[in-house]
Amino acid sequence: MNRNITKWILSAFLTLLFSYSYAQTTVSGTITDAETGEPLIGTQILVKGTVLGTISDVNGEFSLSVQSSPPITLVITYVGYERQEIEVTSSGQNISVQMAESTLLGQEVVVSASRVEENILQSPVSIEKMDILAVQNSTAASYYDGIANLKGVDVASSSINFQIINARGFGSTGNTRFVQYIDGMDTQAPALNFPIGNLNGPSELDVESVELIPGASSALYGPNAFNGVLLINSKNPFEYQGLSAFVKTGVNHVGPDADQDPALMNTFSLRYAKAYNNKFAFKVNATYSYADDWHGTSTFDRNAENNPFASIGGENPGADLLHSHGDEAAINLAIFPFSSTFSALASSRNFGPGLSANSYAQAGDLPNHVVSVTPWEEKYLADYGAENMKLNAGLFYRLNDDLEASYMYNGGFGTSIYTGAQRYSLSNFNIQQHRVQLRADNFFVRAYGTFENSGDSYITEFLALKMNDNRSGGGVSTWLATYGVNYLEYLNQQGYDPGDIAALRQSDPSAALLVDQAAHQYARGQNDNNYFPLDPVEQAAEFERIKNEELDGTIPFGPKFSDATKMYQADAQYDFKNQIDAVELQVGASYRIFDLRSDGTIFPDQDGGIQINEYGAFAQVARRVTDNLKLSGSVRFDKNQNFDGQVNPRISAVYTVANDHNIRASFQTGFRNPTTQGQYIDLNTISTRLLGGLQENYDRYDLDRVSSTGVPLAFTGGSVNDFRNVIFATGDIAAAAAELETFTTADIRPVVPEEVKSMEIGYKSLINNKLLVDAVYYRNIYTNFITQVRIVLAEEYTSATAPDPSLEGTPNYLTILNGSALTRESDGSFTGNTAQIYSNLDDEVTSQGAALGLTYNLPRGYTVGVNYNWNRLEGGFTENNLTEFNTPEHKYNVKFGNRKVTDRLGFNVTYRWQDAFRWESSFAIGDVPAYGTLDAQVSYKLPDLKSVVRLGGTNIAGNPYNQSLGGPNIGSIYYVSVTFDELMN
Repeated sequence: MNRNITKWILSAFLTLLFSYSYAQTTVSGTITDAETGEPLIGTQILVKGTVLGTISDVNGEFSLSVQSSPPITLVITYVGYERQEIEVTSSGQNISVQMAESTLLGQEVVVSASRVEENILQSPVSIEKMDILAVQNSTAASYYDGIANLKGVDVASSSINFQIINARGFGSTGNTRFVQYIDGMDTQAPALNFPIGNLNGPSELDVESVELIPGASSALYGPNAFNGVLLINSKNPFEYQGLSAFVKTGVNHVGPDADQDPALMNTFSLRYAKAYNNKFAFKVNATYSYADDWHGTSTFDRNAENNPFASIGGENPGADLLHSHGDEAAINLAIFPFSSTFSALASSRNFGPGLSANSYAQAGDLPNHVVSVTPWEEKYLADYGAENMKLNAGLFYRLNDDLEASYMYNGGFGTSIYTGAQRYSLSNFNIQQHRVQLRADNFFVRAYGTFENSGDSYITEFLALKMNDNRSGGGVSTWLATYGVNYLEYLNQQGYDPGDIAALRQSDPSAALLVDQAAHQYARGQNDNNYFPLDPVEQAAEFERIKNEELDGTIPFGPKFSDATKMYQADAQYDFKNQIDAVELQVGASYRIFDLRSDGTIFPDQDGGIQINEYGAFAQVARRVTDNLKLSGSVRFDKNQNFDGQVNPRISAVYTVANDHNIRASFQTGFRNPTTQGQYIDLNTISTRLLGGLQENYDRYDLDRVSSTGVPLAFTGGSVNDFRNVIFATGDIAAAAAELETFTTADIRPVVPEEVKSMEIGYKSLINNKLLVDAVYYRNIYTNFITQVRIVLAEEYTSATAPDPSLEGTPNYLTILNGSALTRESDGSFTGNTAQIYSNLDDEVTSQGAALGLTYNLPRGYTVGVNYNWNRLEGGFTENNLTEFNTPEHKYNVKFGNRKVTDRLGFNVTYRWQDAFRWESSFAIGDVPAYGTLDAQVSYKLPDLKSVVRLGGTNIAGNPYNQSLGGPNIGSIYYVSVTFDELMN
């Protein structure tokens, strides 16, 4: 029986593979421009219902052999021309096709909204599309930057070559709520779980289309398709053959407000594709770009609210500047009287007979002021040489008219900057993807792998700490303690006796404040003169030598991290359109494996990799109930090995009120699995340890620990801040302890997937074949919103440490006066006291928004368009949670252009504006100012050279702006580019 089954399967496979092995229908023809009569080179001719197709040659001619009997339907398309479908009724037929330039809006065909082809006007959900013309004529520095001009899109740039895209709120510099596909491959970095921009994607020479779905899409696309999905499709070498080349030379950092000197930036790109006998085709792409990156120069102080001299306009001695590093190491001077280590140092510094620094400290003269180590500017620590080498290749073989097998490779290599919980210098990293696929007109099966390597990437703050820890005279702890002693030395030099300044703070705070300010200035001057007095400009060679020495080593011994995490995925989809007429039915499935490999620098995988398995399946059915009403529904089930299964439905309706006037409504759901880091991260970030939210991490670090007498030793981070404020202000430990909130077993909540329900209603129409209108309103309800909880652990008083036997078995509150990363030593003991672990909010979170897009075709090929977006967070967060909505409430884009003012000349102008908004993240909390940018380009065709020259600029007004708090200053770029394309008419 098994043998019979094997024979049947083999027979079926061979029949599928070699059926119709002889040509039954041949067709040939000529494609010309309807207006000029000139032949159109490179027109796509596809046989509907098959994978077969070809292109017209230099004379506009084509021929096809089809392994099926007539009639067949040819689908003929050319960029900028109206799509045509022509029926061929007999073999040997020769046809003449005249292509008319497209003047109608809303004629695009999209696939991503329903995973089947449909007209964009009748899409059941919001969708945006950039076709080849939009890609080629974008006013942005690259087509990927140009996605920011689509309706509903937000962008956060960490680097000149690293942009993160988001839609509908909760954006970030590493957006784990958004999914990006390139030729069906999820482009997330497996250890980060968010797309890495276009660092390994196709160049504009190889992009066929870009489709964006804003909003929840998990019913079709699975985990993390939460706030949106971006699909980038590259060109098939059967349909786009020949040689193409692209060179762009420009200059950035231009303008009166630029914070850097002007610098050249260049991009070189080459594409070659060739098909043989309409059976085998290949393509090769290579792109290289380099630039002096946008610098991070913000002097925003993350600790500004604690500046003791804000009232008199003085500098904050405890400043923690966004783009200066080393000042993350800080301490409150008021802690020193409780420190035996400081007391020993202070006692050794004699100020006169019977006087020491300790005399002043014990008298309360140290203020309740935070002090941070003097930092270095980021530009001396980070690698701003932004480079990106991309290699893309594909092999395609048509097994017959119905089946195409292919292999694709995408590789990205380079250097960039990423803003996460810290500033990461991604140096010499690479991410590579390999894909094999078998596809037909009605199904596909694919498998691919993603392989990332962190190269020489490092954490800039950690580098600064290592350099500070190797200062002459001692490390960071010695620097801070000596600062306190020098502070007290100033008081002695000014003739104050112990206790005088403490009394003055009570009797005359204003006078005391001036003394305090001068003492801080003296102490910092003394420290900076005596500890590592190295100027990174005047002593650049020595500075670089020391920096390179400290760059050696991985976490926790050095600033580098080791990441070689992999992801493997298999997908399949089948469309029953050839079997079922009554309804449209599609089914699909996927399987994914994460293989975490960080050598213990990010995850607890010192003894080998950690694997995470996920699988899912979906079904979608749609039916046109009447000529005017189409209903569709889909449901998907997904399971991650660490969490319960997720069921996500989607229901939608499209009602055609009149020709080209469509109203749509949908209810969609989405979910987001905790990221690989949200599950397993175990990372020392100096001040705290970041932990994944699985139960095993609570257990490994005993986060709900109690003393030997059953007294809780774990406290919430917010209450510990209150505790410190009270004790530093009053010295009353008992009163301060009353502020503490315990963290117990009942508070443990292992992280679970985040969920969203989204209701959307929209209207899309084409009025008088001139005005395209697209309007949408949505409302989102989030449950189990993923957040992080901070926990601080006190040590227990023992018989050896308790000042009074009655305190044995109770918390030693003095051990939580200062925070450091909780660490489990090799012998099982713990050092440090602070952890931050992933968890979920109890309350629902709600947001809503709307968008309106208008595009109007003016006479003679001119087009004007405007889109407006409104997004608002309604509620669900408390003051103890970061909202991380990170989205302006109002923004709009205006565009005006004409790609053919004459046969050779075209232009485009885009203005983009967005409102100021609140940015909240683990890196920084504050306001991002409003900004507006003007981009423009002029193009000129050189037909004899098959080339186009473009002259353009972005942010041409020259005012630097920020897209995120902690992101770089983005200035102007002015450029000239030349594109050569053998297929250009």
